[in-house]
Amino acid sequence: MNNRWSDVEAARWRDDLEIRTYASRLLGAEKGLVLHGGGNTSVKGSIRDLLGNTVPAIFVKASGWDLATIEPAGHSALDLEALRKLIALPHLDDAAMVNALRTRLFQADAATPSIEALLHVFLPHKFIDHTHADAILALTNQENGEKLVREALGENIAILPYVHPGFALAKAVVDLHDRTPGCRAMVLMHHGLITWGATARESYAATIDLVSRADAFIAQRSRAPKALRRVTTVAAARERYLTLAPLLRGKLAIPTGNADHPWQRFVLSPVMTREAMNLVDSEQGRELILTPPLTTDHLIRTKALPLWIDDLDAIGPAVEGYRQAYQEMFARHADPRQRLTPHDSSPRVILLPGVGAVCVGRDATEAELVKDIFLQTVQVKNQVAAMGGSYQGLGEADLFAMEYYPLQLAKLANRKESPLSRTVALVTGAAGAIGSGICRELLRNGCHVAASDLPGEALNSLFVQCNDDHPGRVLAVGMDVTSPEAVAAGFAQVVEKWGGVDLVIPNAGLAHVASLEELKPAMFQKLQKVNVDGTLLVLAEAARLFRKQGTGGDVVMISTKNVFAPGARFGAYSATKAAAHQLARIASLELAEIGVRVNMVAPDGVFSDGERPSGLWAEVGPDRMKARGLDADGLQEYYRNRNLLKARITATHVGRAVLYFATRQTPTTGATLPVDGGLPDATPR
Repeated sequence: MNNRWSDVEAARWRDDLEIRTYASRLLGAEKGLVLHGGGNTSVKGSIRDLLGNTVPAIFVKASGWDLATIEPAGHSALDLEALRKLIALPHLDDAAMVNALRTRLFQADAATPSIEALLHVFLPHKFIDHTHADAILALTNQENGEKLVREALGENIAILPYVHPGFALAKAVVDLHDRTPGCRAMVLMHHGLITWGATARESYAATIDLVSRADAFIAQRSRAPKALRRVTTVAAARERYLTLAPLLRGKLAIPTGNADHPWQRFVLSPVMTREAMNLVDSEQGRELILTPPLTTDHLIRTKALPLWIDDLDAIGPAVEGYRQAYQEMFARHADPRQRLTPHDSSPRVILLPGVGAVCVGRDATEAELVKDIFLQTVQVKNQVAAMGGSYQGLGEADLFAMEYYPLQLAKLANRKESPLSRTVALVTGAAGAIGSGICRELLRNGCHVAASDLPGEALNSLFVQCNDDHPGRVLAVGMDVTSPEAVAAGFAQVVEKWGGVDLVIPNAGLAHVASLEELKPAMFQKLQKVNVDGTLLVLAEAARLFRKQGTGGDVVMISTKNVFAPGARFGAYSATKAAAHQLARIASLELAEIGVRVNMVAPDGVFSDGERPSGLWAEVGPDRMKARGLDADGLQEYYRNRNLLKARITATHVGRAVLYFATRQTPTTGATLPVDGGLPDATPR
């Protein structure tokens, strides 16, 4: 592990707290040290109070902050002298400890300090770093772990058997520290590493040095892994995954008992690397992976154990068996006096021989976080196996205590779910004005959006714009809706990315201006191919996927006011959109039995979405301007003034209409919602 400290870079940070921030970020940048909010750091110093007095203070990483991106505000300032007095107490329960920390904050609205805050308070050193280094855990989490740590790191390292985090751990750490004069660091069994120093550089360097020594020791003790027979190719694994992912996602979904929102869904993230498949397909794979996590810090993300499914034809029973085992574990350990509410019992990591691994989250961010932890976990467990060791995690009681530890759960409390955060949507014609407005509105409400259109700059620019604002929740899908193969491949791309689709918005369409006597059959057929055939292909593929998932879904078709009030010289568009509208109405009849609602949104003219022009109006605008003797601005004013509300219809308005149906505000299917400012002639009837 490389020491990334730079004196030049460090010199840009002005005071101890800023240097603390710099060193913390160096630690957070190494996945082999901490992952996703794990670890904690501190610095002791002082602050000046309102009376001008200098008061001793400790700045401790606050719960919920990530070391990789932490700001100075991420270290909450506490009254050091007041908190040091707590060491005299024989016991301190968690609620009293949190209260003591909260009431000793110098800033009333500061975030609650880490659950390890008192550990930092009681140790005398100025800078303290606590990490969950993989190499250290590879030594502690196996038979004879203490002996291995001693051999790897030397005699001047204190080693503490596992203690549940909180006040008891803080007391045990300082007691061992005081009984081990001259120790330069401390290893917490099954937990991680604590280093310290008079400077941030000294503490950071101690971490890097000790972890590097552990890495070297592991490499020296490791033997070459036994060659594994390659049972599955990546291509074959992908084909299997595309077939089973919607079914798996459906079985993972949890019934809510709410008629409008009957399912609590999850988002999937597959791991189909050569390494993952070799491990899952190997003889020792089950023995190695079906073991507890590296550290209890991972529990709130991954649960204690993954789910292993040997029979890919029995996914449902396997998921139910896991849930039953989880509920039995909860019953064994839950104290009735605490009135605990069990977490959802769905697995977060699923192993599938012949496929690889599947990581599960409430949204894509969480699923990717689980994947990161899984990949690091497999790497460490492989190191243990390579050393010839036997992996040993914590026992079930300790795991349960930490999974339901309120101070750990507080890390998740600030993460609110948006209305569509568990939803995956596919929008066709996404690169146009209306399509981009729909995508933006869905993303603002937490949705995962597969933006589909013909490949090209328009789609690429939409992806870049949306992904900048909503990273990780946008997928660009190049798809020609007139091709059955392209539509199937487009849906498959979304399934591979997130596991399935819950909301489909057929929006792709073409327009053409010509009187009936001028209209060429070839041009009519071109519009029919996109507006009718394209809608049919998308509806059919969506129906097949919804049926496989078994958790209902929604279709919101973008229709037009021309279905109800067609315009002269607009026959090809009006007729083909009317046919598409009718297909959606039929879909509402056919799909209701599987819990799918199909509705339509019928907007009047939308000329652009910000800088993104409407392709439809690029086609029909010149004819409409010529017919009315208007320029572009005049034409928009004409359309605004012809509706009852004198409203300019925007892509955002259409997006909000889609959102109304997507969030199921009413038990409605087969309905058309006009977005036109009030056009009496276009009222659905």
